[in-house]
Amino acid sequence: MTPALSAQALTKDECVTGLRTVLGILEKWQATSDQACRILRISRSTYTRAKQRETNWSVSLDSDQLQRISLVLNIHGALRLIFDNPENVYGFAAMPNENEFFNGHAPLEIMARGDMISLYETFRRIDALRGAQW
Repeated sequence: MTPALSAQALTKDECVTGLRTVLGILEKWQATSDQACRILRISRSTYTRAKQRETNWSVSLDSDQLQRISLVLNIHGALRLIFDNPENVYGFAAMPNENEFFNGHAPLEIMARGDMISLYETFRRIDALRGAQW
């Protein structure tokens, strides 16, 4: 996993770009708006404004929110390495998983609990599928 980004290291425009990119991924994973807001710890109004693609809109994200964006991007990257077809890359997160950690729940459900541990552990379990050693 890449090191956590500091909030000072990114401009507001870069925050918007990262947020919109991750919202696009979450949408392809079939996340609801409520799930996306919990996963990224953003408000409904921030979610709505990011989805509207206003050109003059900007947002400041704190280090926790940037870490969440990083984890979603890393999960997406791991899924792209594991699977060849887009159906699995984008469908895996919504599929029930019998792995002990997921216990029959979809990874998306676990991530949408909203706590950092669930998001991080989801990343670790998916990353391990590609052979990552922890």
